[in-house]
Amino acid sequence: MSLQAAQKQVSIHDFVAQLRTFPAPAFDHTQEVVALLASTAVAPDTLAPYLTWDRQHYTRNLIDKTPLYELIAICWEVGQASSVHNHRDQNCWMAVPIGRLLVENYRVVFQQIEEGRCELETADTVEMNPAHPCAVDPLEPVHRVFNPRKFNQRAVSLHVYSRPFDSCVVYSPEQGTCGEIKLHYTTEFGQPSKKS
Repeated sequence: MSLQAAQKQVSIHDFVAQLRTFPAPAFDHTQEVVALLASTAVAPDTLAPYLTWDRQHYTRNLIDKTPLYELIAICWEVGQASSVHNHRDQNCWMAVPIGRLLVENYRVVFQQIEEGRCELETADTVEMNPAHPCAVDPLEPVHRVFNPRKFNQRAVSLHVYSRPFDSCVVYSPEQGTCGEIKLHYTTEFGQPSKKS
């Protein structure tokens, strides 16, 4: 509770302005950006222009992008989940200004992406909510994010990726398979994405 009290609430535009002041080295490790997320909460109402919802799949909504990072709002209906995936050796920070989500982390026992084979084991699960942001562990970056039915509410997560990337590896722990997929935005800067 004390962390929530210590957070100052800012608009998404002020949050972007703060992110843009970070020098390049701040994005090479996780401490500085996670400290910003822990001390600064984005006011949910200021996110409205960037939020879109889809009953079939979570949505990826680009808010800001520079050569150093991209900032995306992901909208989760109740019960939606990402695939188990990595971030192409890039850093990732996540905050949840609306609702709460679970992050399930995995250890890669082995992977042969060219052959589409892997073995994963579950490492741990953490809850993200407005008072508890998190950073993906660069040494064990494979994870999935989900909005369990028992939470019974929509959620929005903000993701800062450094550097921007447009593909990732997805894994099926049950089948022991993995492969690369392309990533797409649902909206860009508040407008529907132009599908290529």
